[in-house]
Amino acid sequence: MRTIQLILMTKTPIPMTSNNTHEASFRDPSGYMFHDGDILRRVINPIYFPQYKKLTDDGFFKTLIKQELLIPHTETSASNDKIVITPEPIPFITNPYEWSFEQYKHAALHTLKIQKYALSKGFILKDASAYNVTFHNGKPIFIDTLSFDFYEEGTPWRAYKQFITHFLGPLVLAKYHGTEIFKMLQTHIDGVPVKLIASMLPGKTKLSSTLFTNIHLLAKMESKHSEDYKAETKVAKLSRKAQNNIIDSLFLFIKKLELNEATEWGDYYSKTNYEEAAFEGKKKLIREWVTPLNPQRLIDVGGNDGTFARTVLDKVPHVIVTDIDSNAVDYNYKQSMDKKESNMLAFVCDVLQPAPGVGFNNTERNSLIERLQNYNPDITMALALIHHITLSGNVPFEKSAEFFAKFSNKLIIEFPKREDSWVSSLLVRKREFINHFDFYNEAGFEAGYSKYFTLEKKEVVAGTKRVLYLFQKK
Repeated sequence: MRTIQLILMTKTPIPMTSNNTHEASFRDPSGYMFHDGDILRRVINPIYFPQYKKLTDDGFFKTLIKQELLIPHTETSASNDKIVITPEPIPFITNPYEWSFEQYKHAALHTLKIQKYALSKGFILKDASAYNVTFHNGKPIFIDTLSFDFYEEGTPWRAYKQFITHFLGPLVLAKYHGTEIFKMLQTHIDGVPVKLIASMLPGKTKLSSTLFTNIHLLAKMESKHSEDYKAETKVAKLSRKAQNNIIDSLFLFIKKLELNEATEWGDYYSKTNYEEAAFEGKKKLIREWVTPLNPQRLIDVGGNDGTFARTVLDKVPHVIVTDIDSNAVDYNYKQSMDKKESNMLAFVCDVLQPAPGVGFNNTERNSLIERLQNYNPDITMALALIHHITLSGNVPFEKSAEFFAKFSNKLIIEFPKREDSWVSSLLVRKREFINHFDFYNEAGFEAGYSKYFTLEKKEVVAGTKRVLYLFQKK
């Protein structure tokens, strides 16, 4: 999703062309998203006018927006053939396969809260896709304004199965197999199949009434019918009270879910290889370099729990911190929630395998690099990362420089020398190929990065074997 700018709303018609339709919204007959320059808007088709009018007139949208459950929007123009609304800007969209366990849980609970409220007001969520949720202002937010429909008395929740395949299933699989499971949403954009979920769960999960009913029994019912069978249509009638009971049961079960997964970098800063004074000196140096640049957006790639990004959080309106370690991202996310750091966004990212474009034509969800290019950070930080990219990933300096140059303007990057204990440890692991990595030195690093960047500053972090660089993209 492109960066959106705030504008003055008018009721004048907005011209549209076929080539500016957002690729993520072509499936919905109710409407679609489109780019109006750098502004993202949503068109509502006449087929959805009755729902939109009722949701608006009854104050449904207003209440969800006030409760920070739904992204705010303004009606920009209206005619007989279309209504155009403009949603509040979201600087950066994260996808389910980039969330930590707690983020995924909160997105699931957020969806259930909306469905429960909708049901109380005579509406339902017709879609329960995890892609309808992202993180904004430090919290989950529902972003598909057209996902609501009228509730028909006695009918079951039509998006129930979608909720199971997008939320409950992946969360339970992660509990038993780790958060790498969330990457399945890259290849299963329409949800992880129920039969696959059931097959991957331990047999003991059948003893859980929630998992037996909502996963194992659902999978068994599907296997007895054709591919066109929809398990939720098996129940001809389901009272509103029964639906609320199902929602409450799912909510309580998910809320109690915990991840039992120890990770290598979850407590990274408890085992740093330099003294407290050097640690604080590095923080001071970063703040001194960042502050005069007056950045509006900053991303810390491989930033672990956000410790160093927080040194400038009061100076930068929007900060992103990524890390490969889901537990570190979880810890960062929880800190942001506790401290009400609305300008901090954490998500999971493996620099050696950046998220690709997925979905039909590989364009329904933009790749990580495309989203970072649209985000266009003023400053990129990469601290204690280059030795992992180079020595663990076997990535030459020129290639990593090319990666950062795709989305970075200013780059603050830390280079641990060969004498650094962690670098030494990584080099020893190369065994008979250790001589191949003779290029790992300051001169080699500067030569590789000079192809894409101009060096502006260079300073040794006092008390360490590490050098901090400030580069400007050429």
